[in-house]
Amino acid sequence: MASSWRLILFLSVTGCLSGYSEAPPGLPTAYAALVRIKKSSSSALFGSKTRPRSSGPAAGALSISSPSWGAAAQQYDSPVSLYHSSEAFKQDESVDYGPVFVQEPDDVTFPADADEKKVALSCEVRARPGASYRWLRNGTELDLDSDYRYRLVAGTLAISSPSAARDAGRYQCAAANARGRVLSREAALRFAYLGNFSGRTRSAVSVREGQGVVLLCSPPPHSPEIIYSWIFNEFPSFVAEDSRRFISQETGNLYISKVQTSDVGSYICLVKNTVTNARVLSPPTPLTLRNDGVMGEYEPKIEVHFPFTVTAAKGTTVKMECFALGNPVPTITWMKVNGYIPSKARLRKSQAVLEMPNIQLDDAGTYECRAENSRGKNSFRGQLQVYTYPHWVEKLNDTHLDSGSPLRWECKATGKPRPTYRWLKNGAPLLPQSRVEMVNGVLMIHNVNQSDAGMYQCLAENKYGAIYASAELKILASAPAFAPNQLKKTIIVTKGREVVIECKPQGSPKPTISWKKGDKAVRENKRIAILPDGSLRILNTSKSDEGKYVCHGENVFGSAEIIASVLVKEPTRIELTPKKTELTVGESIVLNCKAIHDASLDVTFYWTLKGQPIDFEKEGGHFESIRAQASSADLMIRNILLMHAGRYGCRVQTTADSVSDEAELLVRGPPGPPGIVIVEEITESTATLSWSPAADNHSPISSYNLQARSPFSLGWQTVKTVPEVITGDMESAVAVDLNPWVEYEFRVVATNPIGTGDPSTPSRMIRTNEAVPKTAPTNVSGRSGRRHELVIAWEPVSEEFQNGEGFGYIVAFRPNGTRGWKEKMVTSSEASKFIYRDESVPPLTPFEVKVGVYNNKGDGPFSPIVVICSAEGEPSAAPTDVKATSVSVSEILVAWKHMKESLGRPQGFEVGYRKDTEQEAAAETVKTRGNESSVILTGLEGDTLYHVTVRAYNGAGYGPPSSEVSATTKKSPPSQAPGNLRWEQQGSQVALAWEPVTPLANESEVLGYKVFYRQEGHSNIQVIETQKPQAVVPLSDAGLYIIEVRVYSEGGDGAASSQIRVPAYAGGKITSAQSTLHPLSTASSSIAVLLAMMIPSTSW
Repeated sequence: MASSWRLILFLSVTGCLSGYSEAPPGLPTAYAALVRIKKSSSSALFGSKTRPRSSGPAAGALSISSPSWGAAAQQYDSPVSLYHSSEAFKQDESVDYGPVFVQEPDDVTFPADADEKKVALSCEVRARPGASYRWLRNGTELDLDSDYRYRLVAGTLAISSPSAARDAGRYQCAAANARGRVLSREAALRFAYLGNFSGRTRSAVSVREGQGVVLLCSPPPHSPEIIYSWIFNEFPSFVAEDSRRFISQETGNLYISKVQTSDVGSYICLVKNTVTNARVLSPPTPLTLRNDGVMGEYEPKIEVHFPFTVTAAKGTTVKMECFALGNPVPTITWMKVNGYIPSKARLRKSQAVLEMPNIQLDDAGTYECRAENSRGKNSFRGQLQVYTYPHWVEKLNDTHLDSGSPLRWECKATGKPRPTYRWLKNGAPLLPQSRVEMVNGVLMIHNVNQSDAGMYQCLAENKYGAIYASAELKILASAPAFAPNQLKKTIIVTKGREVVIECKPQGSPKPTISWKKGDKAVRENKRIAILPDGSLRILNTSKSDEGKYVCHGENVFGSAEIIASVLVKEPTRIELTPKKTELTVGESIVLNCKAIHDASLDVTFYWTLKGQPIDFEKEGGHFESIRAQASSADLMIRNILLMHAGRYGCRVQTTADSVSDEAELLVRGPPGPPGIVIVEEITESTATLSWSPAADNHSPISSYNLQARSPFSLGWQTVKTVPEVITGDMESAVAVDLNPWVEYEFRVVATNPIGTGDPSTPSRMIRTNEAVPKTAPTNVSGRSGRRHELVIAWEPVSEEFQNGEGFGYIVAFRPNGTRGWKEKMVTSSEASKFIYRDESVPPLTPFEVKVGVYNNKGDGPFSPIVVICSAEGEPSAAPTDVKATSVSVSEILVAWKHMKESLGRPQGFEVGYRKDTEQEAAAETVKTRGNESSVILTGLEGDTLYHVTVRAYNGAGYGPPSSEVSATTKKSPPSQAPGNLRWEQQGSQVALAWEPVTPLANESEVLGYKVFYRQEGHSNIQVIETQKPQAVVPLSDAGLYIIEVRVYSEGGDGAASSQIRVPAYAGGKITSAQSTLHPLSTASSSIAVLLAMMIPSTSW
């Protein structure tokens, strides 16, 4: 007991227990712990969602408001769709019709302890005029005005603060308008709750070790089903089920087949409501061991098993339980009597539960569970019965009948058990009467009248459910009336033809028909007859049949008539020429169609090919219709194709008749493609082929051409054959001179005197047989290599000529002048080089070399013998007289000489350089090619010491490096730009002066100055050098000049001064605004300046 209270306290502290359940009135609330699980909600109306009860969802929806509980607050039990209407909606909104359900109520399970007390039952219909709604509970209509808790929103019934005592039951929605009334299917409103366990202390259960025991759960009152689990001693230590322990979800009890000492403790039953997720705990049941000995072995005793009869709906999942006590622990097995357990079945909980999903009718039968141990066995058998909800096979349709007509409606449904039928009219039971009969789903009403109009429903039901089908019966009553297009018409017919004058007035009851010609009644005879539908038929017409005909329709509500005029004309005749013609592809022809017809009739011509109308817009310009005269038409066919052969039809249409004729065109052309090509036999170089003849297209085939394609060919190529010429009467040939071990496809092309046709479909891909290779490598030559190496290279043999698997090369070589060949195998078919190394071979030793081929079938030929020399080796001497000279702030000139007596001719030289502060591994390199003996290193840092080495290289490798030499790059040019630039202009000259530049300690000494000047808009720059801070600039041409000054030094040019703009001007004297220039020459005179502008230095 103490341990159970500690458990409750623990759950409360950790938040697992958020409250205590409310038991239904009259039940004790002591000793209960309720665990709530909050889930997310989703609802169309009140924040909840549906859950189907069985195999299919219903058309309607139920909503329950419970924001705090979410989806756990309700459950929808939805069987298959129980309602059917012949029309989901009416298309013509101008016609009145009775109610048709769009949405019907669903079953709903409402949590009794939901925070927001509100439930909704949905109902919606389509109707014209609009429908009104009422609701029934348990067959009695609800007075919605007498209870404030009821609210009707459109057709949906909302109930506030629902309770099981007042509101539980089965609900139906009734919708009505002037056309009739219909009832929805029934929807059950249930309430979910979970009571509390009794607070009474449970007695201890004492058993011997090895004995079986059953611990009772005794669940509290609840609805609907609950889930059971057991806690051992303290939460969250749940009892784990295995072959020895089992928790029945039918009884809730805990079964232990053989008790062990480890089982001693306190057991608490925990139950959970599947709708509300509420959980409550039972008082603890102590389990102790007796001290009077150990239980001996005994045979199994089945303590829990499935019922003798298990019923399940088709498509659902069935779980059957079977568990036994025994010592040793029994083993459970299952079988189906007189059958096999379905392969979809699964055994759960150490085979104590047989679970079968998606139950079908053929799964029904007798099932047996067997418990067995070494002491014996026991078994139980029960019957599984599968039922199905009613399902419509034949439904009702809306029906319109004339007054006095008979009605026969039949509805058919399947189901197990077989459904029975009931009929409703306007929501009320339909009872048999003198005119009304109901037999096995068939409703018959004799001599219907207006009182029979309304909404009818057929209800098919068995013990597991009911489905509804509805239809509207309309009784028609109206005077005869004709459609506007029937009131006056003129019918033109040719002599000898049949004419039918329609007379189909609308009216109810069906009108009586009579005919007159002029003022006289039409008398029926062999030629003239009034048909059952009221139409007048005249056979073999003549001129005497011309005139006005009057049709008169009458019933009890009135009468109406129409007039039709009949005109009789001479029949039309047609002439189509030429009747039969043979043409060759590319030729043209004109077909002429002439009509001989009554002059008062207009004619229209229509052309067809092979019975199909010719589309002149889509035929690529081959067809043109030419109408030269009113009574004739021509069909021009240009550049005729094979597809244009066939029977051409010309149809002449008048308002009185239609006649047609046909002409045949035969088109000769190149042959069609031959039939499928079959490879009958294959060798290493031949393939025997056969094919079925091509269509000759009316010109005999003169020859066939055989073509082949391989991965190595450029498309399809003609192959040599035996016989060399394949005549048109042949259907086989042999392709020869094929390459061995190559995949080929073959096709055949036919030729006749007209031309060559399309090729056949390619044959299947085949591979010729293997053979010894016949093609030797080409371009055998030597390559450069390292010292003591002989490098032999060749052009690899194409896969097309390798002739089989296992292809490789045989490299043979010998020193020049010797007799024996040394051979080496190269197994790669793609190899193009072989290197032979021998320390005893001097450089440039001549060798005779040949390269052969081989494959799995044998050795092939060798290439012609060529003479090549062994490698001369890498250079052996280092360059001499290496010198490094600083050129500028970023450049060093490196020069050297090479020892000509060095072994291994160099292909070029590699210059390595590094800063004094860097390690040798960090050195950068520059390569030259050929006999170059100098290079300028660029991109260097100014005023920096560099160390340089030079070494020769060739294909064999690198020679030794030279001795290291050093050079320091020039200092950077002065960073100060010439300043205080002054100028004086006189005529075509400008005298300039500026302040001298003094370099910094880390900058190059000033060697002089450069004056850069150019005309604006020109790219040609002129330069004047001077060692003094002054210069004279000639302005030879008119225009605006741009001038700037830079200092120059060993490190290069320095920064530029500000630019000035000076116009060339021939008169006066002008000086710069900044200062006055002293005359640079006694001959100079003052100059006037028109414009002077100082501008920032920019890129030239």
